[in-house]
Amino acid sequence: MRANNVLGLIFSNTYDNYLSEITSVRSMGSVPYGCRYRLIDFQLSAMVNSGIGKVGIITKSNYQSLMDHVGHGRAWDLSRKNGGLYLLPPFNIGTTGIYSNKIEAISSAMNFLRNSEEEYVLMSDCNTIYNVDFRDMFDRHLKTGADITIAYKHTAAPAIRELTKFELAGDGRITSISRRTDDEANYSLNVIFMRKSLLERLISEAIGLGYHSFTEDVLQKNIKSLKIYGCEFDGYVRTIDGIQSYFEANMDLLKKENRKSLFSKEKPVFTKVKDDVPAIYGLDSHASNSLIADGCVVEGTVENSVLFRGVHIGKGAVVKNCVLMQNAYISDDVKLNCVIADKNVVIKPNKNLSGDVKFPVFIGKGIVI
Repeated sequence: MRANNVLGLIFSNTYDNYLSEITSVRSMGSVPYGCRYRLIDFQLSAMVNSGIGKVGIITKSNYQSLMDHVGHGRAWDLSRKNGGLYLLPPFNIGTTGIYSNKIEAISSAMNFLRNSEEEYVLMSDCNTIYNVDFRDMFDRHLKTGADITIAYKHTAAPAIRELTKFELAGDGRITSISRRTDDEANYSLNVIFMRKSLLERLISEAIGLGYHSFTEDVLQKNIKSLKIYGCEFDGYVRTIDGIQSYFEANMDLLKKENRKSLFSKEKPVFTKVKDDVPAIYGLDSHASNSLIADGCVVEGTVENSVLFRGVHIGKGAVVKNCVLMQNAYISDDVKLNCVIADKNVVIKPNKNLSGDVKFPVFIGKGIVI
């Protein structure tokens, strides 16, 4: 299958409510991650690396940060005359207000779908971190003769109530779709591949019948009439289902095997480029097992932490097991442990904040303590 015959469709705001501390001022897709990235970078990069040349991003709310980040798509080679990157604002035909579920979200982008020449469509949410080659999924779809192929991972249950788990036959066909339980199982990653014409028909029928849930009313009710197959993603996969999993996902990058699985020369992860000076370390500074971005100034101690661009660590300050976002300013003699600080946070001298790896302390954007 030619990947340039596939249309990418990304939902930037799905599951915002599970990470409300951070998404109150941005969409899930623009949540910062790993020193310099945003969550949507992984979906966009995987699609581009797989040969997809046209991607639509369905937005809903708080998408100014997302627009600033993706721009015209140049960082992903999607600034093109033909195809390229499209931001699809929230719009719902025939109803008041913006969409409230995935069926309405796809319906709001129906004109974009119908005007696209690609034969297939690949849909993805933004709350899962992975780096895969979708061409393996496309090939599997053709070999099995599937109508729909859904990516999954056998893992412990994420805390997302709406997430579904699968039972699969020996050939990989999904025989049962049900709501999550607390058990380890084959959980959906909400990466779905099918013919565009089939998606248009299913959504039109769902709107006509007043359906609300894409999983229950579209996939589950058609499990016998359509051939729905699963495709397991290998390597590092992490679903963000709350502030704790977000903290753990950043801490995962401190392990070499996770970085190797997520970032490779063969499948680079692209992001918006910001030129900055290299990190500066003071004479009495100490840093160990940490990711420290360009533009940081470290004059104190940093251990097991992730520092985004422009973070300042003052003299005598001790930062352990922390995620500090862009331009956070940590003053002299501050002690931080298990803290997530959003952008432009200021911690004044001699403060002591400590959380736990299971309950990290979160400080909102622009707050001064």
